[in-house]
Amino acid sequence: MEMSDPGLPSGMNLPAEDSFYNLLIDTLEGLDQPARGLFLQKLLKSLTQLDFTESLSLEIWERILDRRAELKQLVGRPVALKTAMMDVLTSSNYLRQPVLMEYEELKKLQVNAATDPLTGLYNRRLFEEYFEKELNRSRRYDLSLALITLDLHMFKDVNDRFGHPRGDEVLRLAANTLRHSMRTSDYAFRIGGDEFALLLPQADSEQAGTLGRRIHTNFAAVLQPQRMDLPLGLDYGLAVYPQDGDQTSILMKIADERLYQMKYANRPQPAPGAAPQIPSRRATDRPQPSTAELRAAAGGPGQVIPPPPPKPPVETGAAARKSNVERRRWERISLAGKKAFATVSNGGELKLRVLDMSHGGVALEAEGTLNLGDAFHAVLHVPILPATRVRLKKLYSLPASGPQSRVGCQFIV
Repeated sequence: MEMSDPGLPSGMNLPAEDSFYNLLIDTLEGLDQPARGLFLQKLLKSLTQLDFTESLSLEIWERILDRRAELKQLVGRPVALKTAMMDVLTSSNYLRQPVLMEYEELKKLQVNAATDPLTGLYNRRLFEEYFEKELNRSRRYDLSLALITLDLHMFKDVNDRFGHPRGDEVLRLAANTLRHSMRTSDYAFRIGGDEFALLLPQADSEQAGTLGRRIHTNFAAVLQPQRMDLPLGLDYGLAVYPQDGDQTSILMKIADERLYQMKYANRPQPAPGAAPQIPSRRATDRPQPSTAELRAAAGGPGQVIPPPPPKPPVETGAAARKSNVERRRWERISLAGKKAFATVSNGGELKLRVLDMSHGGVALEAEGTLNLGDAFHAVLHVPILPATRVRLKKLYSLPASGPQSRVGCQFIV
């Protein structure tokens, strides 16, 4: 309900806020001086964040009413009490940090600065801020902290085939899946085009892995009604403080490496017996270690590694593609410390540690001499990847540390 002001022309009404202030004036006139001073003291503190005495509050209020009357005479029409109030408080230097917008508008600006407009998730700026803050808290109180990085498998194909509006819809579906799958104590962020991240305070690797699998499954169910005929999915990788590292950069790198392993696992698999193919990453993905770094990491101290073939001359066409495939056969991915192993049958189940893996084969660590013949079957168990049955051909056996030996094997197509 709006109230009429006698100073306004007939038929004109005041806005609701001004009507409230007029009611306030009338109410204060009916109070005795101590009660009026106490009320004004609290009102002025809410506006200025300053503590006034009751007598000074009464004095400022009288100045506001006088200033309102002066402004009315100057402009020839009624002036809102709020205008006179702001004029008196600013001229008296009582408003040192004035807020010149409605509170709801201010809150809206704060939300927009922290969230991604498309998905409503927190943005990358807030991710970096929260990641550092949660990691510091975990260090201080000796708590675990899990990081999950995710991206959309085959997302580029959605934009190419169906257009960007459909791609935006898929991004929103992914964001909703994260919200509905995670705990209330977790944080979800969109950190890039089709890249997301979760921070899980006080979560270990088992809890993070369970959440990752749940998100992967839930998103697959959400996509079914979309009927896009694409192998879409949310690939993920995880890293946990403190066992995987104690710096944000290290945890991000490890989570990204594991995300890439899952992305490779979700690509179309070769026919049974064919050599696994590790695809190159998109240009927008994070860079991989160089060939030299991979070979050095795979070898380790005291281990002899067969050298790669001589670098071929520059070729083009089919010859160049053939040379590239041959060169990539020698690129090794170290699996040291990743709990990777292979099981083979040798009158019982024999468990061998997997040292590294390449396009062309795998290096195993065996106790003494591995007597399995020149060719044998094995089941590879690599974290995040599904168990894979392969046929191997033994190429060499070299002494490693102690009684162990390094056995180089080639995938048999």
